[in-house]
This record gives sequence, C-alpha cells and structure tokens, in this order.
Amino acid sequence: MKKTILALFLALSLLGQAQLNPVITSWIQNPDTALAANKGYGNIPSNCIKVQYSTSDVYVSCTCIPGYSIGPWNANPNTPTNQNFVYKLTLTPHKATTTTAIGLGHIGVWSNGVSIFNADDAQYVNTIWSRNAYFFEGISFDACLGHPAPNGEYHHHISPNCLYNQSDSAHHSPIIGYMFDGYPVYGSYGYADTMGGGGFRRMRSSYRIRTDTTRTTKPDGTTASTAGPAVSSTYPMGCLLWDYEYVAGLGDLDASNGRFCVTPEYPNGTYAYFVTIDDALKPVFPYTSIGNYYGTVQPGNGGGPNGGHNTISVSTTVYVDTTASTGINETDQIKFELVPNPTLNYVYVYMDNKSTNNVTGKLYDIKGTLLQDLGYMQPTIAYSIDMTKYPVGVYLLHMNDGNQEVVRRIVKE
Repeated sequence: MKKTILALFLALSLLGQAQLNPVITSWIQNPDTALAANKGYGNIPSNCIKVQYSTSDVYVSCTCIPGYSIGPWNANPNTPTNQNFVYKLTLTPHKATTTTAIGLGHIGVWSNGVSIFNADDAQYVNTIWSRNAYFFEGISFDACLGHPAPNGEYHHHISPNCLYNQSDSAHHSPIIGYMFDGYPVYGSYGYADTMGGGGFRRMRSSYRIRTDTTRTTKPDGTTASTAGPAVSSTYPMGCLLWDYEYVAGLGDLDASNGRFCVTPEYPNGTYAYFVTIDDALKPVFPYTSIGNYYGTVQPGNGGGPNGGHNTISVSTTVYVDTTASTGINETDQIKFELVPNPTLNYVYVYMDNKSTNNVTGKLYDIKGTLLQDLGYMQPTIAYSIDMTKYPVGVYLLHMNDGNQEVVRRIVKE
C-alpha cells in the first residue's frame, strides 16, 4: 500500500513539473475547429488541434496547415492536404551519445504544426551532389516562404516569415518550433552572451561558401567519388549543399545550427536551434538545421509514409492555451477569461457565471516557482493579478476547484 501511494505521489509530482515545460506551452492552438476563422487552406482546420502530455512526453496533433494564408506556388503542381500528424516530443531532452543524422522530409515541427524541412531538396546533380532547396525550389515558395511536397505536406525549408516577426531585433526571438530531439527552435535573434547578457543579436551561421573553383572534393577536403558540375551561371557556388563548409567559431552557432545558451523560456540554459537570416532578412545557409541532431531522437516522427503518426497508449492530460481562444472553453468546469493577455502590467481573471465555485489559483514562473496564491474565486467576479513586479516572460496560472485543474499561459511583455 505504501509503495502504491509513493508511486502515485511521484506520478503527480511529475505531472506538476510537466505542466511548466515550454514543450507543452509553446504551441499555437486551434480553439474551435468548427469556426470558419480557424480553418486554413482548403477549409482544413489550421494550427495545432490538440496538445496533450504524459509524465514523459508531449503529443501534438496537427493538420500541417497554418493559420496564415498560403499559396499560390509558382511552378509547383502540388496541393496542401491534411496530414493528420501526431508528433511525440520528449519532456526531458538530452545530448545524444550516438548522433542521428538529420534526414529528408520533416525534421521537426513549427509551433503552428507545420513541418520543418532542412536545406536538401532530395534531388542530386551528378549522382551525389545534393541540391539546395532554397536555390532550386525558391521560385515555388509562397509569400510565407513555404510550399507543399508531392504528398501534400506543406512545409518551410527556411525561416517562416509569417509565423513570427523576424525583423524584431529588440527582443529575444520566440520559440517557433521543436526539432525531433525535443530541443527548441528559435527565431533569428538571441542573447549576445550565451549566459543571457549583452543585449540581443542576430544569430550568425558558422557555414560559409567554399572558395573552390572546381567541385572535386567534399567540404571535409576528401575527394568526391564523382565530381560535381562545373561552376557556372547554371550551377553557381552555393546552389549545392557541398558548396558550403562549416568553420567552428565563425559565427554563433555550431554545425547543427544551434548552441547551448540561456533563453527566456529556459533561464537555466538549454541547447537551442536558431533559424538564420541576414540583416536584410534573407535566408542564410543552413536556414533551419543540418547535419546531426544534437539530442537523442525518439522513433516515430521521422520522414517516410508513416512518420509523424504516433499512437498514444498512455494516460495524458490535455493542455489548453486560452491566449488562442475565441471564448470560454465549454468543456471546462472552471470557466474564465484572462484579459489582456499578453499584458504589460495587470491581468484580470473574469470568472464566468457558469463556472464552479471556490476556484483557487496559483501563479508560477517558468521555473516552477510559486509567485502568487489566488483564492477562493467565485462565478461572475473579476480578480486582478499584478504582473508589474515580474520580468518579461511566460507564466502559468493553475486553476483548481478540487475536481479539475486548468492551466493557462500568461505572457508578460
């Protein structure tokens, strides 16, 4: 009996910790798939349809259709379709002891449920020289810099300019996705100092175009088994992946286009990938990520006909983000709205008249530190949360009536 109680306590403790993990809270959710406003291309529900988590993993269900307008695609006959993905991401990513190559197809997922592709367009010149998708397929990118694959999978090879404000150099870029090893993908700006100081700086790639005038060697200097095409106007340097070489320390990022650093969501530090662009907002190689994943990759997400269609066989908790909601979630017994959110100073909790009585609230920072207790809150009453004393960042409000717990994100700007 004691062992059973201990096991239950540990499970509940892990669930409490899971609720504070950015892997759970960083997704753009679709609050109501029936509403026309929440449907995208082809009248398909957009963004992330459902986010749920167990004690060890997060499951993100998505259509691969964004909430922003997409198309048309010049010289691309493909049509985006509902991919019905269920991606599985670990809550506890760790550095891989045996690295996994970043392959073709989806290599991660943007925060709106759209697929992340790398720089490779899956075609070759002279048998072994991989083509740069940005060079050869860029003509088919829409205004949001994405396009559909032959299987209907809409995706971005480069920084998705409609997903976030990529010109904002005054702030740390937000999390805009996760790679399949569970580490976050950020926009183009991070802290200048890996420890979180020095202001903000555009993250610089450590790849550069080789100075070779012939394509006879690989980037590591070894002889290629087949020479590449002659450098010409048809095949200028930079149009093939082996035209680039990695130089450690040349920029801010490593060979996978990431680094270990402090971020707003990970104040204790994390490995993080960054998308790379230049000052004119043009994509810079390798754009998203290339080479090897930094962390251990779980099976079930990778490319191929069945990749990204995980089966959930464990008990999970659904996470609902009301910042994406058009109203009160009718499935909750605890019914309330947070206004304004994001906020500069105060957030007001408006308790709906259909809510249960005696709801208690607890406000946590992203590290899990309890900041405020709110209780007992009653239907039809408005309550205020003073956010002026807290730094800019993401906070989590836990609302509990003794039978149900609802978690909502508050963003302090």
